[in-house]
Amino acid sequence: MGDRYKSTRTVIAVLLALAVLVGFVADLYNIQIKNNELYVAQSNAVQTYTVSIEAARGEIVDRNGNVLVTNRKGNSIILDAAYFPSAKDNDARNAIILNLINLFNRNKEEYVHNLPLKFGKNGKIKFFTKKDDKENESAIRIMKSKDMFNLQSYATAQNCFDAMVEKYGLEKYDVKTALEIGNIRYELTRCLFSVSNPVTIADDVKDKTVAQIKEDRQGFLGADVQVVAYRSYIDPTLAAHIIGTVRKINAEEYAELKDDGYGINDEIGESGIEKACEADLRGVPGEKTITIDTEGNVTETITKEPVQGDTIVLTIDKDMQKIAENELRRICLKTSGIATGAVVVEDIHSGELLTAANYPTYNLNEYYSDYQKLASSSKKPLYNRFAMGAFAPGSTFKPLMSVAGLEESVITDDTYFYCDKYFKISDMTFKCNGTHGGVNVEDALQHSCNVFYYNTAKLLGIDRMNKYGKMFGLGQKTGVEIPESKGIMAGPEYRKRFDMTWRPGDTIQCAIGQSDNLLTPLQLANYCAVIANGGTRYKLHFVKSKISSDTGAVTETGITVEEETGISEKTFKTVREGMRKVSLYGGPNRIFNKLKVKTACKTGTSQVVVNGVKHNNGFLITYAPYDNPEISIGSAIETAGSGSSTAEITAAIIDYYYSNNDKEEKAQKDSVLL
Repeated sequence: MGDRYKSTRTVIAVLLALAVLVGFVADLYNIQIKNNELYVAQSNAVQTYTVSIEAARGEIVDRNGNVLVTNRKGNSIILDAAYFPSAKDNDARNAIILNLINLFNRNKEEYVHNLPLKFGKNGKIKFFTKKDDKENESAIRIMKSKDMFNLQSYATAQNCFDAMVEKYGLEKYDVKTALEIGNIRYELTRCLFSVSNPVTIADDVKDKTVAQIKEDRQGFLGADVQVVAYRSYIDPTLAAHIIGTVRKINAEEYAELKDDGYGINDEIGESGIEKACEADLRGVPGEKTITIDTEGNVTETITKEPVQGDTIVLTIDKDMQKIAENELRRICLKTSGIATGAVVVEDIHSGELLTAANYPTYNLNEYYSDYQKLASSSKKPLYNRFAMGAFAPGSTFKPLMSVAGLEESVITDDTYFYCDKYFKISDMTFKCNGTHGGVNVEDALQHSCNVFYYNTAKLLGIDRMNKYGKMFGLGQKTGVEIPESKGIMAGPEYRKRFDMTWRPGDTIQCAIGQSDNLLTPLQLANYCAVIANGGTRYKLHFVKSKISSDTGAVTETGITVEEETGISEKTFKTVREGMRKVSLYGGPNRIFNKLKVKTACKTGTSQVVVNGVKHNNGFLITYAPYDNPEISIGSAIETAGSGSSTAEITAAIIDYYYSNNDKEEKAQKDSVLL
């Protein structure tokens, strides 16, 4: 019985051995004879990858072709997966990264830091804070996500650190070193590191660092130097709020824009014209093909050259912008230690903005390095006052009231109201700034008589007042390419939003630019332009044209008419004459009468409280020349004391525009772009 059992097992073993042998012979036949050509081809196969080559951004120039923003060449350090150790070899990767970190620290190079963890002073791991809470929350959420450390939303900073150590094999390093290495390892994961997607770990490094990396290929295996274009500013403080900033694309933007060809390492316009014209400035990325053969040899071939972005031609005049910024700064510092302001210059026949200046401003080169300091400054240099600053316009509102009263026939050129300094309506009494006696509309503009406009407002009513406010673009955006405030046009409609009642006294206050009225310097300049040009309101714009870097073709922005008011020339003539008298005999006369060019203007003040102390904001709207208007200027200085204090800024701008020109012919506006 036992012998039979052993015999059976022997037979089975022999049969199994024969089956394996037959299978082996069949596979050998398949490989060596039947499908020989297929397997030979596979053994000689190469791996091919396509890598995007970033295109240089387009230049930004002023209306005369003067360069404001260009590019300069610099060196960035990338990690290239074609040469870097495999993701399975944590030790090799970490050793190379530590070599790079030590090199960067020795040479005082800045390198990437997007891991939102840091080593606290108390020895504990903390979440790293960036420039705003929203960005902090986003960065921490991404770190905890499934694609990164795969942690619950409630995970602590220590939990995140522990997950990082395990994921990247950092157990043998001390906490600080692990954080430094983990930071770059995290960046590789975050940026989808692969052969087709190298990752930048340090920007704009010194030549010394480049040389050391090139000299030690083994110690820095996988690290390479990439020549890239960096933004270069001819004057980094000039027109900073107009030009704007660029930065690396964030995760949310990448998710939204990757189908449009953006890579995780790309730069994108963050603010200003850089953001508004992103599609034109960005350019067309090129392509590089990387081939890796069976022996690991790597070859690279550029298969598509990148195309630089288009040139954006702005409407601003570089030299006028510089004068406006310098004068604005000087006047603000002279007026008070806390004064800030803005000034806007418009071509009244096109809506082109020749200048838009802020004080304080900032340095575009230092925006990111000094962000915390800029953001916490009491003067708010990052705040764009000419577009976002909304102010009670004070008496600069009175020309509009004059237009409305004359057009609605509640007053005429010969209407006189008697000013004894006081005006009563219901149970309220309002004051004037003086006792003017009998005044008509021209006198009222010259002396800025409140009583005249209290009477006009009583006859008009708020609905008709606001009808004209809308014609002149008040409470509406002007159309500029960058973010702007709508401002507020006071009235029952606005009050309804807050369940508040509009009373007769509010209409009276509204007549002199008080109540809820809030206008931006952009709106002030544009409103003044409508008076100067005879009733046409244009859409304001900063972009004059774009020039294709590929073909050289020029695309003009063109002129857009927002509204033809239909207001009579007779009405405008009366209002202009009143504004001319302000220039001749009013507060700014000692400055404007020195100019070779005749001007017309209206000053304004409004009261504000700063740190418990009352101050007056100063406003001025001006156009020139009086007889044949071409430009309008709107300015606002917070805590200036009066509108007249801004006249020196306006005079400097007008003097530049009509420099050494006795015939009041304007300076050349456009040069040929070569």
